[in-house]
Amino acid sequence: MVQPVHVPVLLEEAVEALKAQPGGRYVDCTVGAGGHASRILARSQPGGQLLGIDADPESIRVAGERLMPYGDSVLLVNDNFSRLEPICYHHDYMPVHGILFDLGLASFQVDTPRRGFSFQQDGPLDMRVSPSQEIDAAEIVNTWSEEELAGILWRYGEEPGSRRIARAIVHARPVDTTAELAQIVAGAVGGRRGKTHPATRAFQALRIAVNHELDNLETALVQAVKLLGFDGRLVVISYHSLEDRIVKQFMRREASGCICPPETPACVCGHTPTIRMLTKRVVVPTEAEVRANPRARSARLRVAERIVNEEEQKGLIEGLCRSVEVKANAWRQPALLRRVRQLFGAV
Repeated sequence: MVQPVHVPVLLEEAVEALKAQPGGRYVDCTVGAGGHASRILARSQPGGQLLGIDADPESIRVAGERLMPYGDSVLLVNDNFSRLEPICYHHDYMPVHGILFDLGLASFQVDTPRRGFSFQQDGPLDMRVSPSQEIDAAEIVNTWSEEELAGILWRYGEEPGSRRIARAIVHARPVDTTAELAQIVAGAVGGRRGKTHPATRAFQALRIAVNHELDNLETALVQAVKLLGFDGRLVVISYHSLEDRIVKQFMRREASGCICPPETPACVCGHTPTIRMLTKRVVVPTEAEVRANPRARSARLRVAERIVNEEEQKGLIEGLCRSVEVKANAWRQPALLRRVRQLFGAV
């Protein structure tokens, strides 16, 4: 079967930031077509392992075919990365050396009209990453109130014409296809804004609302830090300001020694840093990459490294070594436990 064409964004930068190395264990929270995962596995052989997660069953199928040469080194899970911690616990896959989030859609998802992600090809108003999700874009467009529509267009799309668009959508109902919606949006706000199609922000807002993307990201970032071992790397590639803002604020907060409000006279939070930020400035694609893959132009990469204090080290070792039972499908091996104990200086 011919694999869909997909060009991974910031491929070398992401793998380098993960510090992928032989014997490492990594999590790709958005495995997509397997582009980043394939390079991570290549860099982490021999002995490297990768857990790939994706809410889209089609992505799991495509990635499975691409990563087949790596055999048992790969474990693919069809689930949402908002359940990152339970997934890793279930598969005894912890701690890990690196976790990657590539928050963009795979090319084959965007280029498939029936998925409804793009206004450039006519298709049904769907936009669900997972077909098991109950709410699709059609339900939001055709049943939500004008006020609710304007709210998500402004909040998730930062669309200045949100009220006009919402009013036009309500008046045009029912709206059945992506082409219809794009035409309604264009009519409400006017023609192109430079190189940007007038429906770009509206489609972004609907996709975020349908898939709860920002809430899931905030939830997953907290879990990711808990799963990283000593010096483990967290790498996130985002594609619009809302995602990047969440990532930046999360990393800054977790890298701070105190997160009390500025007006608090003395620290009462007791917060200690869990990570250190490694990217003082956000990493962006080169001009050559953007020319080769225009969808990369908005990508932003941020990197952080896990800080593990002595108390956490002891707790980690005790937790790993307390259980003597090894499940039939577990990846945890006695040799791995011995290596972890040596790493942290356990007696």
